[in-house]
Amino acid sequence: MSQFTVQPLLDTGTVRVRDVVCGGQCRHRSDEECTSATHLVFPYRGVFVRHVGRSDAVAEANQLLFFNEAEAYQISHPVAGGDACLDLVIEDAQLQELVPKEQLRAGAAVAFRRLRRRIDPRAQAVVALLRHSLSRKIAETLEAETLALTLVRRSLGERTSHAAGATPGSQKLVDRAKLVLSSDLSRRWTLADIAAEVGVSPVYLTQMFHQVEAVPLYRYHLRLRLARALDLLGRYDNLTTLGMDLGFSSHSHFSSAFRQVYGRTPAEFQRSIKPR
Repeated sequence: MSQFTVQPLLDTGTVRVRDVVCGGQCRHRSDEECTSATHLVFPYRGVFVRHVGRSDAVAEANQLLFFNEAEAYQISHPVAGGDACLDLVIEDAQLQELVPKEQLRAGAAVAFRRLRRRIDPRAQAVVALLRHSLSRKIAETLEAETLALTLVRRSLGERTSHAAGATPGSQKLVDRAKLVLSSDLSRRWTLADIAAEVGVSPVYLTQMFHQVEAVPLYRYHLRLRLARALDLLGRYDNLTTLGMDLGFSSHSHFSSAFRQVYGRTPAEFQRSIKPR
């Protein structure tokens, strides 16, 4: 489809990595489609919603989405701006080794039980490192394959990921809050603003969000903004401007938050993705 741009980054037989960008023209549900292999999709920019039967999953930079082979789905973009994702396909035998058995459906084919898992900040950093290093051709094949398998292993680990456990009603409420946050990452939201958009009280919103996502709402929002920073670090020379554009009050505020989450400063990460 013309609204998609697909850039192949790596294909070794064991691992296939692509950078997929969608313009988001399809605001309502698309026609049904399916994939010919099981894909692990890491959104890193923008937001979309994936519909599988009666289940929906909001896809944004804190999530890993599972596209099972031959499973029909639809896509919609309730928030303007489109999206971009790092798409991984792991050879079936290797994926079987990587995935904890309790996350898979019974049967011969590799198929995930859930639509998504929440990933931790270190996994987000590996997504950015893998994408930047491949697109700039500074990663050797062996290094890139190792990074890709490390990313999958970390994203599926019980200590480094989280499968939402909630009633359909509370999950829909939290998903609405995620769409509100994603509509303007640089805005300095208040609880009252978000709660009014969602249609509940601020107290109820914070309780439900923490119950479903296992992290406070403010921290989830911070991780979305910092994930956007990971995406943009290759384009900005002035890191102070980048921090201000993402709603941080100063360079020191941005740098401190980034280091606390990813273990290094924005400048240090930026140097790691430059040609050696």
